[in-house]
Amino acid sequence: MSQWMLGAAVATGAVLGALLRWGAGLWLNSGWAGFPIGTLAVNAVGGLLAGMALVAFGRYPNEPLRLLLVTGFLGGLTTFSTFSAESLSLLEKGRFDLAAFHTTAHVLGALACAAVGARAMRWYLA
Repeated sequence: MSQWMLGAAVATGAVLGALLRWGAGLWLNSGWAGFPIGTLAVNAVGGLLAGMALVAFGRYPNEPLRLLLVTGFLGGLTTFSTFSAESLSLLEKGRFDLAAFHTTAHVLGALACAAVGARAMRWYLA
């Protein structure tokens, strides 16, 4: 597959992931005034799917599909920059409790979800 086609796969996945992240933020954040739950949700789901993909593509390598799904889709779905901006915003508002919870939930939550995803995929492929 040409480099151009691989780039198109990444771009396609990124567009779909970003649109899903945007939609999840609109839907979820409206019910949680003051706490950006949408970003946390997509980062947790992204961690879960990344863990699953790590195991699946380790066993069944497929570079074009990995680029589409992991680099593109999960890269567009998850967001470190939005998480950072939201944490900073909470700090600037003096919401140190929410900022600490937000930061901890993102980092540990996404890592835990990635571990669960990897374990689930190992079980599924066994």
